Amino acid sequence: MTETKYKTEKRKANVGERILITDKHKNEIRYKNGDVFEVKQQKRGYVRSEMTVNILDSEYEVIVGEHTPTPNLDEMSCDELVTLVEDAMKAMRTRSYKLGYDQERFGTDTCHVTYVKSDQQKRDDIVEKAKYYIESISLNDVNANGVLYSHEFIVNVEKRTVVVLRRSPGTTKIHSKGVAKCSPNDCFNAHIGKAIALRRALGIEVPTDYLNVPQPTEVRVGDYVEHYVVTEPVVVSSEDKFPPIDKPFIGLDFVNEYRGMFKITDDTRTEGGA
Repeated sequence: MTETKYKTEKRKANVGERILITDKHKNEIRYKNGDVFEVKQQKRGYVRSEMTVNILDSEYEVIVGEHTPTPNLDEMSCDELVTLVEDAMKAMRTRSYKLGYDQERFGTDTCHVTYVKSDQQKRDDIVEKAKYYIESISLNDVNANGVLYSHEFIVNVEKRTVVVLRRSPGTTKIHSKGVAKCSPNDCFNAHIGKAIALRRALGIEVPTDYLNVPQPTEVRVGDYVEHYVVTEPVVVSSEDKFPPIDKPFIGLDFVNEYRGMFKITDDTRTEGGA
């Protein structure tokens, strides 16, 4: 690995400073040139390190700065490269979290690190955003008198549609209606459909991220998938064995093993598909 380079001064070290051994006494066997120690005690003619080792003033220089040069990847072993990559990824994760925290709390970034999310992570975020929106509107959609409108969602999994009936407070009268329909080539998600339908019922523009959601890439328990042998979508269970074809579920391990044979058609993952 690349060695750290130190900037040093030839002088008496103070307590708390670090020193670099540069001219070890010929009879000294407890340390070698290049070793670094922290000074715990200062004595006449020598200092004492954290290891209670006496080091002559003539044997060391005081560290006043350090620099780790960029490593030459071509000269590194495979193990050193793996360690370097692992350390870099750990630092990226730490800085990505710190960046998000500072932006949320202070409205600023302290480091310019870009964290690229996968399509699955983007989809998960949009689903959670849709759930939060639906819950928020249900508690805040009021008329001029401060009375809440009621929202009735009608989810049709077979037709891949969601309809919301927005009723006037205290009545069965439909004040407005919103409809969302999933494209035949896209994966259906009732939460996203509800959010789209509700915004249309409210006469609010639908954000583009709701309309251009990335397709799921990770199969999870509760997802509905299509198999080229099966005519109807089947639900994925936690079972690790593949049951007979007429059963209404298949095992997650089987799906993961033969992922290319399946298409996720519904990742709502709630009872009744709603």
